[in-house]
Amino acid sequence: MQPRVFAILTALLLGVLGLGSVAVTDWSPAAATATRAAEAPAPGAPAAGAQPASAGPANATPTGDPAVWTRSTLRNKMMAEMDATDPGVALADLDKITKEKPYTVRFCHPIAHELGHAAVKRFNADFQKVISFPHETCAAGYLHGAVEEMLNASTQPEVDLLKLCAPKNSGPCIHGVGHGTMFVAKQDVAKARDLCNKFTTDQNRIRCSEGLFMQLFGPDEEDEQAKANLPADKIAQDPLYPCKDQPSLFQSACFFYAPTFYLSSHDYPNHPEVYADALKWCLNGKASGGSVDCSRGVGSRTMKYNLDREDWAAQQCATAADGWQRKACAEGLVSYYTVNYTDGGAAGRLCAKITNKEMQGYCRSASGLSGSLD
Repeated sequence: MQPRVFAILTALLLGVLGLGSVAVTDWSPAAATATRAAEAPAPGAPAAGAQPASAGPANATPTGDPAVWTRSTLRNKMMAEMDATDPGVALADLDKITKEKPYTVRFCHPIAHELGHAAVKRFNADFQKVISFPHETCAAGYLHGAVEEMLNASTQPEVDLLKLCAPKNSGPCIHGVGHGTMFVAKQDVAKARDLCNKFTTDQNRIRCSEGLFMQLFGPDEEDEQAKANLPADKIAQDPLYPCKDQPSLFQSACFFYAPTFYLSSHDYPNHPEVYADALKWCLNGKASGGSVDCSRGVGSRTMKYNLDREDWAAQQCATAADGWQRKACAEGLVSYYTVNYTDGGAAGRLCAKITNKEMQGYCRSASGLSGSLD
């Protein structure tokens, strides 16, 4: 066959085939849509040849929050929320986050302190307005911070500290006054103690001392003036300094909060063995009668820093050599757990999670529960 004739026949054949395919194809919109759907990539997969769209940081949740909170990321979120709305919204969200992710309790109290400081400035020191928002979140840290700020700005703190919490004079408020005395006194314990002694009842003096020593051993604010005033040479001579030198009314709170400093100075987040070590360290207070309160303090801090692993916290208390110390440590576990979870069933839930029978018994005794599970 001549090449020219072959070319002509081939062209005619291709034309016939093309017309046939047009005739049998369904060109309706529904069919076209089905074809595109069949050819489309699976949900979430990038189209062929396309770069995948950015989904934000790899560690972000669908809400944009980090998968793991740090003190700074949670603090920044709360401060931004309060600026955009009010303290009540920020505190409610802080409460929600700490309930969902218990490890954040390790740093929620100081964040709540900061919210309290900022609220006093925002509302021009209108204290009743500041505390009109629900403020029990994170062991009343917001209230503590607000009282601190009010006293720090006061020209007559020795007078105003008696007015701030009146007429109710609730324990958390007066505890906050104790924090504030350390700001006013520039971390001078004796001067702060004199301010606490302005209260007329021993009960309120003790409540005030609790805030005072919590601030001494675990300052919340990243402020040089709020750093713990604990000279290394004094600590070397007396590991529980300055507790034994305090008047008897103030000693219990001092010994209770002293473990806060021990744990933080021994890098407890990266050294879990330090909780058991802290119980041994508390034995330095035997001669001055502070070992029991110190051991309770270890239990309290152990629970605060490990709310997401209650049984593990109880196991640290169980390492103590003597029963009296294991019991005191368990009392501390319960005290913090019930401060953080204020509902009536909190203590029972905690004790039910403790697998060590001796520690479970101490837990139930400290909680006022029967000796066996209900």
